[in-house]
Amino acid sequence: MRLAVTAGIIALLLAPLARAAEQADETKILALENAWNQAQLHHNSTAVASMVSDTFVYTDYDGTVMNKTQFLADLKDPSYRPNLIENENVKVFTYTGAAVVIGTYHTKGNYKGRPFEHWGRFTDTWVFEKNAWLCVGSHTSLIKK
Repeated sequence: MRLAVTAGIIALLLAPLARAAEQADETKILALENAWNQAQLHHNSTAVASMVSDTFVYTDYDGTVMNKTQFLADLKDPSYRPNLIENENVKVFTYTGAAVVIGTYHTKGNYKGRPFEHWGRFTDTWVFEKNAWLCVGSHTSLIKK
């Protein structure tokens, strides 16, 4: 009985610490999502490379699937000239050593000399490995052009 009461007290004391750690992870992941957008705006593939795992898989709204190397090469394409990349309605679901981020996105700019504007949804999956949060998968779905 005494052991059960002690365990209960410890659990009550540790619960706020666990929630604080979870919130710190959420904050870090949201910062990474925003940094990713900024890196894409500036064609900074080095920054994005540091945020994705070696096994990263990207599925674009048109069904194109890319690995890390292909995704980074695509990011460097000078014919893609975004002037807006922003996320909205973002939610982070954390798990032990993993997180799933969902939200909507809005992109705008020029591609091969033609203007574009897209609204869509995204799902990013992050894992905590090598002492860092790394994105292992990203999927986008177009809502409208």
